[in-house]
Amino acid sequence: MSATSPATPALPSVRSVVGGIRPRRRDREAVLLIAGGVALVVGSLSLGSTESWLASQVPGSVTRPQPSLADAVQLAVFLGIFATIHLAQVITGRRTDQVLLPAVALLGGIGLLLMERLPQDLAGSLGGLSRTQLIWWILAGAVLGTVAIVVRSDAWLRRYKYSWAAFGIGLLLLTFVFGEEINGARLSLLVGPISVQPSELLKVVLVVFLAGYLSEFRPLLAEGSMRLGLLRLPPLPYLVPMVAMWAIALGIVVIQRDLGAALLFFAVFLLLLFIATARWSYVALGLVLFAAGSVLAYSLFDHVQTRVDIWLDPWSDPLGAGYQVIQALIAFARGGLIGTGLGAGLPTVGGRLPIPAVHTDFPLAALGEELGLIGVLAILGVYLVIVERGLRIAASAADDFRAILAAGLALVVGVQAFIIAAGTLKLIPLTGITLPFISYGGSSLLANAVVVGLLLAISDRGVEPPPPSSFRKVRRVEPTLRGSR
Repeated sequence: MSATSPATPALPSVRSVVGGIRPRRRDREAVLLIAGGVALVVGSLSLGSTESWLASQVPGSVTRPQPSLADAVQLAVFLGIFATIHLAQVITGRRTDQVLLPAVALLGGIGLLLMERLPQDLAGSLGGLSRTQLIWWILAGAVLGTVAIVVRSDAWLRRYKYSWAAFGIGLLLLTFVFGEEINGARLSLLVGPISVQPSELLKVVLVVFLAGYLSEFRPLLAEGSMRLGLLRLPPLPYLVPMVAMWAIALGIVVIQRDLGAALLFFAVFLLLLFIATARWSYVALGLVLFAAGSVLAYSLFDHVQTRVDIWLDPWSDPLGAGYQVIQALIAFARGGLIGTGLGAGLPTVGGRLPIPAVHTDFPLAALGEELGLIGVLAILGVYLVIVERGLRIAASAADDFRAILAAGLALVVGVQAFIIAAGTLKLIPLTGITLPFISYGGSSLLANAVVVGLLLAISDRGVEPPPPSSFRKVRRVEPTLRGSR
């Protein structure tokens, strides 16, 4: 009999890891990247021709310089980022998911075209809106590729889950004390000329912590030995640390008036708890607590009242608090089913764009006007593809930690996209978080690059096998002990 069980994955040899790297073709990923690149090139040509026609027919209708060679270069550089990541995975022989990268490239390319479409003086300290976004994409691509290729073991994540959580919450506390105040909220830390939002990093840190904790104590959390009315809860020593860590992070973002991050953290926490335990009672309890907390927040915080009142009736203050939401709805209405066409939307009102913060909070409204309902549904469909691939990676993961981590990372992207899309469409109160991979902003791009990089690393079928689970050891030994009696 062989000393190594066939069911146990063998550790990679030193030769296979160091000296035996064998390139491996990734045809599916290559075809999808080429198809996405062709779509983006067609979109760029359409955008340029539309703007040129508008400039000749309607003087003053175009709010930025005419399309030039610089736009083509920017798109070429952007496509080169993903071609480089693809080639790096081919050369290193990675057997990772081949759909995630093209999906991210398509969303990022749509966002870059939108940034080229908008007035360049909206933001960007490195040569304008689109150029600054491209520079952030270069950095994000480097992070994504490095994490996907270099990460071969998750021990540094699972062993230091409490340290990661403390680090993330510490960043938020620093923001609360030293952060830059914008519209009454302290959300950013200034590091030289760069503004950083720690809440973007915290969403990754929170998923890592929850994956580590839920995988370690999943049997105890799932079974439940303490009764609270009709509910069966796990012992307090195992439940309190997890809830306390989540409540601290949630409380800080509520105090900072970052309601989008608070809603994101709560939703991901509840979904991961259900994934780990399959207990509907936890979901019901969480929804009751959410409803009670929402009523309490509405009573205590003026900014929460304002957001809810705008959601219920933006027309009560159409030129003030409700202006953004109303203009977003009008943009969707102008777009109709097939849209006005790239470059043919967003007319100026009094010399300025009608939707304030369109590049950060309302990019979906701008895309809805120019691409129509069909375009919006296609964009949301790409987000669903990312979530599906992440859940597929979770389903085939080697152990509970990697499964919960992959599911949590995928849900972070999906839930965040849903929250901002629903807020833009007035389905829920507007929260002000970014649309992943499309909205302008370096913090969001870098954090989501880490998310996708980790998903690719987890999906690699050649990574280092996970350490044995203590709970699994106990469960395997029990039948033997009982039989010996």
